Amino acid sequence: MAGFCFWGREQDFIVLPPLNRYPSPADEWSLHDGGTMILQSLAGLPAFLVYFCTGLIAIVAYLFLYTRITPHNEFQLIRDNEPAAAIALGLSLLGFVAPLVSAIAHSPNVLDCLIWAVIALIVQVIMFFLVKVPVPNLSARIAAGELAPAIWLGCPRSRQAS
Repeated sequence: MAGFCFWGREQDFIVLPPLNRYPSPADEWSLHDGGTMILQSLAGLPAFLVYFCTGLIAIVAYLFLYTRITPHNEFQLIRDNEPAAAIALGLSLLGFVAPLVSAIAHSPNVLDCLIWAVIALIVQVIMFFLVKVPVPNLSARIAAGELAPAIWLGCPRSRQAS
């Protein structure tokens, strides 16, 4: 018998396979089955690529729209080495990407994922205007290089996304 049987008749108990350290080529871990496992894993590649490209498109759309809505020019400020603009934009992007990742993980299809990406974008824009209420000159202060308003702008989004 190849396996080990607990006390009693073999038909009455579960037979465990032998504990071989090196399985034979006929076992399930053979190169043939390993190749099958790899092919099964690669079967998900088209779906991964679709969702990956969807995520990239959503991020580019977010950056395009968000930087058009804000009064300060984030990319020019970042080119001018203003850390405040980089912090504010980076944290806002984090606040958008966190719900996007959740949408990709939980959406049954790409259309549903895109719908939730649009909802996340709308929420981020609303948050921008809500965060400006206690600091009316927020954009001017970020453009001037002040870090506190940039962190203030990004933090509620980061918390909202998690």
